Amino acid sequence: MRQTRKFAAVVAAAALALTACGSDSSEEPTDTGTADGTATSSDTAEPMSDVKVGMAYDVGGRGDQSFNDAAAAGLDQAVAEFGIETTEATAVDGEPESAREERLQQLIDAGYTTVIAVGFAYAPSVAKVAAENPDVHFALIDSTDAEGDNIANLTFAEHEGSFLVGAAAALKSQSGNIGFVGGVQVPLIEKFQAGYEAGAKEVNPDITIQSTYLTQPPDFSGFGDPAKGKTAAEGMFQAGADIIYHAAGGSGGGVFTAAAEAGKQAIGVDSDQALTAAPEVQDVIITSMLKKLDVAVFEFIKAEVEGNFEAGAQEFNLAAGGVDYSTTGGKIDDITDQLDELKQKIIDGEIEVPTSPAG
Repeated sequence: MRQTRKFAAVVAAAALALTACGSDSSEEPTDTGTADGTATSSDTAEPMSDVKVGMAYDVGGRGDQSFNDAAAAGLDQAVAEFGIETTEATAVDGEPESAREERLQQLIDAGYTTVIAVGFAYAPSVAKVAAENPDVHFALIDSTDAEGDNIANLTFAEHEGSFLVGAAAALKSQSGNIGFVGGVQVPLIEKFQAGYEAGAKEVNPDITIQSTYLTQPPDFSGFGDPAKGKTAAEGMFQAGADIIYHAAGGSGGGVFTAAAEAGKQAIGVDSDQALTAAPEVQDVIITSMLKKLDVAVFEFIKAEVEGNFEAGAQEFNLAAGGVDYSTTGGKIDDITDQLDELKQKIIDGEIEVPTSPAG
């Protein structure tokens, strides 16, 4: 087992650089992965590197306003910075494992020397295809279940960021009743739940926390079904919750809609969803748990361009700036001092955030 490499100052600096220059880029891909999962080429600047990057998104793909879009932002930044050639493809809900394997192999057959698989569901296919193509470098996001000399495992401390938004929910709740909606009940999403519940209870040990999952594996539609998200959130609001945090990908749009209709509030995930969600629901989002996939993807591609590929687990944690919370809209400005104090305690090791839900 390779030792996990934790990113610190370099990642935080990269995040600042992305923020500073990302909005100036006009060299973004004009084509994206299609709904049926086929790969499409993107228009790029004149290549300054022979690195060719194929991005394989999870269900929902570019445009999900959350997980996949965060990864896409890192790819777009790399295109603008390095003028690399890229292509994108998207998983289809309910497809067999063989379809994911074929998607990855198609990228390789098309000449893409670097492949980024977005999401833990790609782990089995990355393990197989990487072994068959030892000269191709892979990045697998959110999983260490596929290992190899040509696989970089980009993981995050989601539980640490979720702790902070859980504390925010408890501090802002008027009813003492909050909720959590997970997309699919797998260990990765349970990390979000565990951190959220721990953060809320750190602030208010007596708080009521409702938790539910939209689907169980192997059904991964819980990451792309806003109707299911809306129904789950409606039930929680009716049961007394006034703030709900989702870790459900595209299904989170339904949580936001339910909050808007009920006159309640919500917490986003992965991206700053007060900026990326549909305009009519942005106002209900008090904060988002930021998972810096953009930084991880950009740093991975940068290493490829520089010839510095490194296999193994690379964790982007709170100390590294790999996870955080957003303040867009000013709805939690009155509690940021308290949140930052908790944040520092986590970084200093005074608070150890659980990775599995209690009980």
